[in-house]
Amino acid sequence: MGLVSPVLTLLELYNPPMGNLDIVQKISVLILPVLFAITVHEAAHGWMANRLGDATARMLGRITLNPFKHIDPIGTVLLPLLMFLFAGFLFGWAKPVPVSWRNLKNPKRDMGFVAMAGPGINLVMAVIWALLVKLGVEIIELSQWVAVPLIYMGSAGVLINVVLMVLNMMPILPLDGGRVMASLLPPRYAIPFSRLEPYGMVLVVLLLVTGILGRLIWPIIQFTIEILPASDVVWQVITILFAR
Repeated sequence: MGLVSPVLTLLELYNPPMGNLDIVQKISVLILPVLFAITVHEAAHGWMANRLGDATARMLGRITLNPFKHIDPIGTVLLPLLMFLFAGFLFGWAKPVPVSWRNLKNPKRDMGFVAMAGPGINLVMAVIWALLVKLGVEIIELSQWVAVPLIYMGSAGVLINVVLMVLNMMPILPLDGGRVMASLLPPRYAIPFSRLEPYGMVLVVLLLVTGILGRLIWPIIQFTIEILPASDVVWQVITILFAR
């Protein structure tokens, strides 16, 4: 923890005090990490499906890093913006990547692999963002104009990707974790479990508004961030970004 105070002192020297970031500055810090997180997550689903025999996403142009192919105007733009402005946290969704399970080589097994690709790539991105934070810490006295954005956006990227990974791996359909669960269950259990999908998002929203969702996933989010590089700096920046 000895790293934190010197780094934050330097950030305050090179930028306006972190506690004084206005809403426009905070959104500027968050926008790139959010776009990368959702874009690469959805593209990973399509890439894995294509590898396993289903070219639907590729034919529809969804295996791409172009965020406009994956953005849902309400779930990716309007709702997260309103949630951040009025509730202090982010919640939303992107356009789901279409997968035709009949085209997969081993549909039951492969749907699990396709589902795991999204959260898996979020974990990879969280590690990359954490390494960028560490790089920013190392170079802040040499080039603050590079280091400060790296630390800000890197910390946001760590949180966003870890939250996406943990949330999506909850064993509730239509979340990725629910698809993984369905692929692992024996058919006699997987079929009735799959019939619960129409009610899954209602359950997620109920868990969210009652605060149960946060209590369930926050310890896992904390643990994951703690084992990543520069976690002490990441926590300090997250505190500032989401301060009310």
